[in-house]
Amino acid sequence: MTSGSVTADGRSRVLADGNEIPLLALGVWQVPDGRECEDAVRWALEAGYRHVDTAQAYGNEPSVGRALRDSGVPREDIFITTKFHPGRSDPEAEAQRSLQRLGVESVDLYIIHWPQGGPTWAWDGMQRAHERGYARSIGISNFSAAEVESVFAVADMPPVVNQVQFSPFEFRRGLLAECERRGVALEAYSPLGTGRHLDDREVARIAERLGRTPAQVLIRWSLQRGLIVLPKSAHRERIEQNAQVFDFQLSDEDMAALDGLDQTGGTDSALERPWW
Repeated sequence: MTSGSVTADGRSRVLADGNEIPLLALGVWQVPDGRECEDAVRWALEAGYRHVDTAQAYGNEPSVGRALRDSGVPREDIFITTKFHPGRSDPEAEAQRSLQRLGVESVDLYIIHWPQGGPTWAWDGMQRAHERGYARSIGISNFSAAEVESVFAVADMPPVVNQVQFSPFEFRRGLLAECERRGVALEAYSPLGTGRHLDDREVARIAERLGRTPAQVLIRWSLQRGLIVLPKSAHRERIEQNAQVFDFQLSDEDMAALDGLDQTGGTDSALERPWW
């Protein structure tokens, strides 16, 4: 199977480094450390998720680790992503701290959370974290097409993913095209627009016709583009519903209608305005 291709079951993708990543992940941004985060991860694993996405900046790595251990699901069956906080100085040292908080020997994916201080300074430390075995794959997040190009110019091991805000409403065609050209898998965070997109009339029309939830329609759109998608929820029913996206297809007409909701002009930037 070639890198960049989706597996036969439609649930995973082979990254450029040969590692396999599940397309559906639970994101735990803004889920407080403690019982709420542990419950969300536990419910997701019970619902069939096998990819959990956290970050040093989220402050909930210990809860993710406890939930993973308590789940009874073997460690090798779960894909764990965490992110380097670029306000800190050493990605390798911070990876070790993340592993301690998570209670694991390595993570499956370690990514620079945003390009604070410029896109390239942290990459050497990311590569060291990979060489030391702290992370099986390394990548980036919130990097524009130009910033992706900058990292490739200095990388011995290039990034295999770029995690960005992405949905039909933020359909960053230029950025997606550049990532695909370089063999970088795009990960879609905020696929539901932190809830904003669920009330859209076009999304609701498609969902009603298919007997699906608006969230399922939006998640399915990303999956049919071969993207890794990270819906966040701390509610059990929604976590379960968001996993039920592998047993239906959006038609070409539905996909085109959703594509038409883009508000970015098909940009190759990762954000309309940086927060750092």
